[in-house]
Amino acid sequence: MERVMKDSLVTVFGGGGFLGRQVAQALMERGARVRVAQRDLASALRVKPLGGLGQTQFVAADIRKPQSVARAIAGSDVVINLVGVLSGDMEGSHHDGAANVAKAAAQAGVQALVHVSAIGADPKSPSAYGRSKAAGEAAVKAAFPHATIIRPSIIFGPEDQFLNRFAELISRLPVVPVIGADTKFQPVYVADVAQAIANAAADPDRHGGKTFELGGPSQISMIDLNRWIAKAIGRERSLVPVPPSIASAIASLGWLPGAPITRDQYAMLQKDNIVSPGAAGLVELGVSPTPMEAVADKWLVRYRRHGRFAGRAKA
Repeated sequence: MERVMKDSLVTVFGGGGFLGRQVAQALMERGARVRVAQRDLASALRVKPLGGLGQTQFVAADIRKPQSVARAIAGSDVVINLVGVLSGDMEGSHHDGAANVAKAAAQAGVQALVHVSAIGADPKSPSAYGRSKAAGEAAVKAAFPHATIIRPSIIFGPEDQFLNRFAELISRLPVVPVIGADTKFQPVYVADVAQAIANAAADPDRHGGKTFELGGPSQISMIDLNRWIAKAIGRERSLVPVPPSIASAIASLGWLPGAPITRDQYAMLQKDNIVSPGAAGLVELGVSPTPMEAVADKWLVRYRRHGRFAGRAKA
């Protein structure tokens, strides 16, 4: 795989984000040159120290604008689209933007296209997020049939807005309301997702035209996840499941700390976010899933009452 990526130019839309920086690093470790394309390049500059001299490029691009996308892709060997939003113009970002990237990649004759969607992408989804992600997948397949579709579950890592969000809430509140208490997730480590994406990009003959669902080694309900976090950060808390009728009202108001910001995000909690039975996943992409408990303590420790010094013996 490394030989395939050596000196290749890979354009990564959204390459400066939480997942993007990990993807960029995984690609550069294989010898690829990475062109980060996104609207705001301020965060993208954090990619530069991850590679060697001349290994990174940066270009301002808005995937909702076809000409902008075409300019960003020009000269690329491989294209990866990581762009995703939880609010705002979902149709423009997930559907129109995905179509623009796939069409431009096809016209440019790139060797491989990896499109990152999400578990829950479904034209019949109760959420606009799920419907727009499904529309994006369909548009990509129509324009670039040999594209690889990656559907992760909730991604966790040092800079996530998942474990950190709940840990912050648990560290502040003695009683923690839990919305979607029974909803199941299959959290997947950001470094594993990045390696899987890089592997897919490096071997389009093997992985092109396929869809992969990425989840970690364990499934866990929302309330059990909160219990696990509370134990991990040494905080004893009362966890209170919020009844659906009240949770729906809270979602529309958005006033409860840690509550979904929009009704659409609450709608996403109505269905489990887990890998489909029999779906190809991390293992088929050459990655061994990392358990949360094996890595999360490295950053969750800051939510302990005495931070990194919690639990140490007194002199």
